[in-house]
Amino acid sequence: MLKGVAGAAGVVASLIAATPCPAQTYPSRQIELVVPFVAGGTTDTVARLISQRLSDRFGQPAIVNNRPGGGSSIGTALAAKAAPDGHTLLVTTIAFAINASLQKQPYDAVKDFSPITEIASIPLMLVVHNSLPVKTVKEFIDYSKAQPSGLDYASSGPGTSTHLAAEMFKTMTGAKLVHVPFKGNAEVLNALLGGHVKAHFALTASTLQHVRSGAVRVLAVTTEKRLPELPDVPTVAELGYPAYEISSWQGVFAPAGTPKDIVEKLNGEIVAMLKTPEVHARIVREGAVPIGSSPGQWTERFRNEVDKWAKVAKSAGLSPAN
Repeated sequence: MLKGVAGAAGVVASLIAATPCPAQTYPSRQIELVVPFVAGGTTDTVARLISQRLSDRFGQPAIVNNRPGGGSSIGTALAAKAAPDGHTLLVTTIAFAINASLQKQPYDAVKDFSPITEIASIPLMLVVHNSLPVKTVKEFIDYSKAQPSGLDYASSGPGTSTHLAAEMFKTMTGAKLVHVPFKGNAEVLNALLGGHVKAHFALTASTLQHVRSGAVRVLAVTTEKRLPELPDVPTVAELGYPAYEISSWQGVFAPAGTPKDIVEKLNGEIVAMLKTPEVHARIVREGAVPIGSSPGQWTERFRNEVDKWAKVAKSAGLSPAN
């Protein structure tokens, strides 16, 4: 009897061993990387680097599908509804976490996605037009309070990191700032360089060259630590606001329920790509910091980001749009 049971157990064990796990048979077809923004931006560029890496390594085509609109919600909703088999991925930005509080979405940012890795962190900095008579953050705050209607600041659109960075700054410092939204970073920079707006919490990637040329003046950076590119520029946190910190980011997600071994396989390939000298150097040239976190690390950070921006939105009196 025992011999028969042992034999049956051996057969079951051999069958289980012979059954391929999802990662062994993955991918079985084309991989689609959904980017909820227009082609040509930094997120699109990074997604195309990833698609090339996955194509080369997996022997299956990997394509980028740009699905802009709705403040990135259209493409994100498409990815959320995809089969959780690793053949559809989402490559997105901090807007994903921010929109969870500012817009009613057809998906749950936390429950409907499996984080794979944070690709890169993108610092911001407070810059002003040279005509503004301030050279420090304290002078900037005092000057804004002295203006009858407040001081205009530009953002690349409602709900973007450049908008929420300023709203968090207002809440923590008491600065009197008035939001002037634009349709993107290019429009903001044109307005700032022309002196039509006087202040902007800018992405380092798009603005550092103008700081170096002297076209605009930088007062502070928004990161926890000073930037190697701007060692003499203080952080907002060290100027008396220790809780202030924001960096934009880019990350990769899969639909919730994607098998853990597929998530880990994708993570391994993307992180390895970020460590290659050419990709690392290219991301740094874009003004970003390559990250390459584990799925666990990225899950924790992403959930913290969603919670953080919910609190900022509430403090700023920003409510979800219908």
